[in-house]
Amino acid sequence: MNPDVRPRLRQIELFAGLTDDQLDWLASVTEERHLGDGEVLFQDGDPARHFHVLLDGELVVTKVVDGREELLTRHTTRPRPGDGHEGKPPAAHRFTGELPMLTGGDYVATAVAVGPTTVLSCSKQAFFDILARCPSVAAVLLPVLAWRITSSEVQARNRATVTALGTFAAGLAHELNNPAAAVARAAEDLGPVIDALADTAEKWGHRADDRERSVLRQTLDEIVRTPSPADTDPFALADLEEELDDWARERGAQRPTALASALAERGLDRPWLETRVTGIRQQVFPVALDQLSALLEARGLTTQLRTAGPRISALVAATRDYTNLDRAPRQEFWVPAGLDATLTMLRPKLTKVRIVRQYAPDIPPITGYPTEINQVWTNLIDNAVDAMDGEGVLTLRTCLQGNCVTVEIGDTGCGIPAGSLSRIFEPFYTTKDVGKGTGLGLHLSYRIVTQRHGGAMSACSAPGDTWMTVRLPVNATHTKGDC
Repeated sequence: MNPDVRPRLRQIELFAGLTDDQLDWLASVTEERHLGDGEVLFQDGDPARHFHVLLDGELVVTKVVDGREELLTRHTTRPRPGDGHEGKPPAAHRFTGELPMLTGGDYVATAVAVGPTTVLSCSKQAFFDILARCPSVAAVLLPVLAWRITSSEVQARNRATVTALGTFAAGLAHELNNPAAAVARAAEDLGPVIDALADTAEKWGHRADDRERSVLRQTLDEIVRTPSPADTDPFALADLEEELDDWARERGAQRPTALASALAERGLDRPWLETRVTGIRQQVFPVALDQLSALLEARGLTTQLRTAGPRISALVAATRDYTNLDRAPRQEFWVPAGLDATLTMLRPKLTKVRIVRQYAPDIPPITGYPTEINQVWTNLIDNAVDAMDGEGVLTLRTCLQGNCVTVEIGDTGCGIPAGSLSRIFEPFYTTKDVGKGTGLGLHLSYRIVTQRHGGAMSACSAPGDTWMTVRLPVNATHTKGDC
């Protein structure tokens, strides 16, 4: 063996405890590889065939998540001042690829060389031989592996939080757009309408007598009290509105559009109006129509404002229920309220989805972390919608079973392959295409339900009929396995 290899290996913490014979054997089952700047060591999704030890240089480990390349970590033998690796053990810099070796899976990220880089690579069989023949290697490797799994879960949880906040922000912005736009339009239109109302009111007040003013008030009240028809033909509605507008203009009205719209929306036609205003003199008739139109337009705008205000308040309340920004972390909460708040936040994705709610009336509140549970609902509903390609039936059921609130979320999507069903809660396992899923969403949801809340989570699936079941204990004090 090359006499320079043994001291180089002994400087690496992973091999520091090996004897000279073990180092000689190690050199015989490994291969030294030299990488140029930008050269790929392994690719996300490729079969994991080698374990790699960093002898010199730097590796950048990245993963494509939702179409964006994210930096997971850097392994380097040349640390620079200011490089903060957030508690990363020094030994973790010097090897990579052990996780897929141990799980029998594929590489879960991509490693690329930064500058000239040298690695020592060994086959999967040689990796297991090293663990068997060199116990000191396992003593260093396993704590690093545990740290990496924990770190990956923290990163995924943070990513899930950011994704949930992004989904939440998009949903909130979409839902607020209509009432906010209504408020903006009403505020913009209200100024000219008030001016017109003041102008027509002055003319009407000077020219009309008490009897005519009473006729106009009664007509206005009757129009406002008349509900819109349940079924409306849009073409007939447009024709009626045009007929009323033309009729009013022929009689000298200057601003009859609001009057024509208000009457047509309620199914009131020209003969109806003529019978109501027969007592108004011809010389003040145009002013009467303009006054009536201005009053109806002003009422219409104030109605828009009254409608938009509560809608915005309701959205703010749903936001508060979803995020629990103004409450303690652990608290009592009602599961159906969290499901409904999540549906509100995801509404832009649910435009073509029929939602069926089957909430039992006797659901008691539970104690736990509602923000985390709402992230579970977000993940499960989002997955269901993806499985249906945005169209289908989403069913939400809740019931009380013993000491547990049971939530079932069903979809009519493509289903989960039978071979994957037993693995969907495993970390890094995903049935989505590379770049579309981290394989940690369901795993994190599972941990939130089982470890944070002492509940249980399961799945059953067939094409067109997939159900995710979550059971959460009611009592504040619980132990894992209550459900």
